[in-house]
Parts: sequence; structure tokens; C-alpha cells
Amino acid sequence: MKKLKIFNSLKNKKEEFFPVDPNNIRVYACGPTVYDYAHIGNARMAVVFDTLVRLLRFIYPKVTYVSNITDIDDKIINRSIRENTPFLSITRKFTDIYNRDMRQLNVLRPDHQPLATEYVHKMIIKIQELFNKEFAYFNEGHVLFNVSLFPNYGCLSKSSKEEQIAGSRIQVASYKKNPEDFVLWKPSLGNEPGWESPWGFGRPGWHTECFVMSEDILKTPFDIHGGGLDLKFPHHENEIAQSCCNSNNPELIEGYARYWVHNGFVNINEKKMSKSMGNIKLVKEYLKIYDGEIIRLALLSSHYRSPLKWTENILVQSKSILNKFYNFLHKTEEIDDMKFKNFKIKIDTDLMNSLLDDLNISKSFVCLNKKILIDFKKIKDEEKINIRRNIQFLGKILGIFQKRPTDWFKINEKYSSIDQDGINALIEKRNIARASKDYQLADDIRGKLSNLGIEIKDEADKTIWKRKIK
Repeated sequence: MKKLKIFNSLKNKKEEFFPVDPNNIRVYACGPTVYDYAHIGNARMAVVFDTLVRLLRFIYPKVTYVSNITDIDDKIINRSIRENTPFLSITRKFTDIYNRDMRQLNVLRPDHQPLATEYVHKMIIKIQELFNKEFAYFNEGHVLFNVSLFPNYGCLSKSSKEEQIAGSRIQVASYKKNPEDFVLWKPSLGNEPGWESPWGFGRPGWHTECFVMSEDILKTPFDIHGGGLDLKFPHHENEIAQSCCNSNNPELIEGYARYWVHNGFVNINEKKMSKSMGNIKLVKEYLKIYDGEIIRLALLSSHYRSPLKWTENILVQSKSILNKFYNFLHKTEEIDDMKFKNFKIKIDTDLMNSLLDDLNISKSFVCLNKKILIDFKKIKDEEKINIRRNIQFLGKILGIFQKRPTDWFKINEKYSSIDQDGINALIEKRNIARASKDYQLADDIRGKLSNLGIEIKDEADKTIWKRKIK
């Protein structure tokens, strides 16, 4: 078996993975800010790192996985004020919803899911240490990190000072010595939540929480730190700066995390999905129409480092792939139950090597697809069961094929009581009714399609349809 290779954003290349401690692989991934419903971007991060952790757990005896919840943030506070609701009520609600949605995508709960509010006291201690070492300064009620005192700033994003200023969430503020300096502590005003600190009543800056929580739970250096590509700068860059400057060896940039892993953006109509673009796609809406395994496989349909073009078509394709492999599992279920309960799997070498090659999931499916396309009647039972076991092995790593085949097909009747051919047939019937001026029937068919979650639009020469997704 080959060694695991992963793309290390810190070195900007694919590297062989050498753990700090082979007996306990330690992984941290930045989780969501819980002020609204989970969207597909949140889900992609969760699914990608859940998959990576599943693979690590196959290779190593123990993996400790931490993924945080940001439950104190300006977006949360703004919603709290707008709705006149305690901020903790909002964060508890959306944390529960996030975890519920992720469970339906077969995302395993992290070993630790720390809340930022639980770590404020430890954040204050770390900020004080940076202040005492003169890497931080106090001005106008704020404590800020002085970026100019950390020469390796930009080591992860490979960005210049000008790019850092232009590309970050930087505010040009009177209390900053340098435009690129970032906030460690800010004052809480009026009815905003906060904590007592040496610098007055306030709350921590966002960039401090992950640095504090990861160091506290995993200790440093730990193996893998990750999250969405949008976090590389400034969030992850700022974590490295704080950790290095708080250590006894500020020059050792690998003294915090050895490998940095980032998943690509989710794109809608060639544009990054974001609140500002108004193109957010919520997980809960897709779960009304598709089984969680279909959504999960769609999220893994392009390599995790690449942009994911989110379309209805990739969901349809993912369902088709799952149906094909579930059908093979169904055909071999009876043979397995009768003869092969203690069968020892021979994991396909190409399949395993694909997974070890920076999670090349597409190639792993190609390996198995070749096997199930062989004439079923010409395969010996032992070979059928070994193919079955390899499908189940891949499913365990990818978080799919978790149901009995009969349950899979039964469940998906609920999500697709009508297929594409059926939809097109109804549209054709409606068009005939319209041509015959039977408008009541045409309206009835439109209503039936709407109840099935199908939205139609009449154009000059055709009727187009799509599934209704908010």
C-alpha cells in the first residue's frame, strides 16, 4: 500500500504525510458561524474533512478530530438585536440545525466541537501573553496584533503586504498602527454581549478563537489544520501569526500545524456562493428533495481542492451513480447472507491508491466501475462478494452506501415519485392541453408538477422546468 499524500497549502504542493505521532493523528477544521441555516458551502467543508478523517481512521489507530462552532460574532449579535432575541438562543438553535443537517449527510460528529463562548477566558490569557511579549498593543478600547513584528506574515497565502491589505477583511481604522493589523479584542457597546477583561468589557476577535481552541485541545504542533479556501487569508494566516509569536520559536511556522488543507469554493452560475451575491443554497431545502447520500456524493463530485459547480445536474448524476452501485449491492445481498459472512476482503490496489493520492475520489469510482460492468453471470460468487466488499469499503470512507439496498430504493421513492421522463411526459400532456385550449387540465398539471417540487416556465417554443430550491 502506498503512503498517504495530501496537498499542503503551506508548501503549495502535494506531500507525503508524516504524522507528528502515528498513534494519534490530530486534525482541526474551522466550523461554521451559527447565525443562520447551514448552506452548501458549510456542508462541503464538513463532508470533505469528515471524509479525510474517515480515511485517516482506516490507516491509523487513533484520530482526534476537532471542529469548532463560532457562537460569538458580529453577524450573530446583529441578528440578536434585530430580532430582540438573546444571542445564545440564536446560536443554540442554529448549532442544533447545523448538526442535524450534517447527520443527514452522514457527517460524523467531531470528537470535540468546542464553542467559542466556552473559551473566552483562555482567549483573554493568550491575548495577554501576546500583549506582554509586545506583539500586541492597546488603542481606543481595542487590542490589536502588530503584523509588522512577524516577518513570516503571508507564509500561508503567499501574499504581499499590498495584497494582504487589498484582499483581507481589513478596516482602515484610527486605532490601528498599520492597516493590516488585526483585532484580538474589541469593546462591546450598549446591549452587545461581552466579558470583563484587562482592556475593559468586550469580546474576542474572530481570529483568536481557533488558535486558542486548537492549541488547548490538540496541543502543538498538531498534524492537519483545514477549512474552506476563503479562510486561508486572513483567518488562517492570522492564526499562524498568533501561535508562532506566542511560542518560544516565532520563526518555526510549522510549530503550529504541519499540514494545511483547504477545500475549494462552491460556485453557482460561475460565481462564488456567498451572502453578498444573494445565491446561497441551503442544505435543508435540498434535503426535502434528495436523500442525504445524494447530496454528499454531489459535494464530493469534484476534487475537494477544485471549485465545485453546483447544479441540479450533479445531483441527478450522483443519484444515478448511487443507484448503479446500490443495484450491485442488492444483487449480491442474498449470496452474501448465505455464504460469505466471514469473507475477508481483498482491497483493490488501484482503489486504495486513488484514495491515498490526495483523496482522488473520481479515480476510485473508475476502479470499481470497471468491475461492476463485467457480465454479472460470468463472475464467480467469490469475486462478486469481493467487489461488494470493496464498494462497502469505499462507502465507509466516503460516507455513502450506508443503507440496505432495499431501504435505499424504497426511501428514494419518497424523493422521486416521478422521474425526468415522467416530468417531461406531464409537460407534453400539458402542452397538448394548452394547444386544445383545455386550460383547466393544463392548470391541473402545473399544480401537480408544483406539488412534486417542479417549477415550469413557458418560453416561445418550449417549456423548461427545474426543481424548486430556495
